[in-house]
Amino acid sequence: MPLTTPWTTRPETSADREGVYGVNAAAFGTDAEARLVDALREDPGAWLPELSYVAEAPDGTIAAYALITRCHVDEVPALALAPVAVLPEHQRRGAGAAVVRAVLEAARARGERLVLVLGHPEYYPRFGFVRASEYGIRPGFDVPDAAMMALPLDGSAPVAPGTIRYPAAFGV
Repeated sequence: MPLTTPWTTRPETSADREGVYGVNAAAFGTDAEARLVDALREDPGAWLPELSYVAEAPDGTIAAYALITRCHVDEVPALALAPVAVLPEHQRRGAGAAVVRAVLEAARARGERLVLVLGHPEYYPRFGFVRASEYGIRPGFDVPDAAMMALPLDGSAPVAPGTIRYPAAFGV
């Protein structure tokens, strides 16, 4: 398969749930992330159905998944990008980047202001993420500073500093 493929990205539908579960379980080698997605679906304060995205392989199967849910920085609404998952056979071929770009653009189109991600500091800067600490944002638990990142989507106002409050399903 070539290095990059023209991935089709779109919001998840109810028909995609089994495929989304499978992508997350395969990508992480456990069903913990898949169960996290299911738990987030049940949290009306966190779940934003239009920010649950899939990337389809050329055959129409789900190759990658990215989810953005509601979180807060102190009391200010923000978004959390997690999980991002790609089937092992599609990794390093652009599916993950395509689905992340698509879900970030959907968040921007909604008028959202800030996305946070706890992830690989070598991967997420390509989308514009920087250390959250640059904005005075910190998690309520210990993680390497470089791994907690922020992406302002709307530069119309300063980013509020504070402590990240994740939905309960994250368990932090």
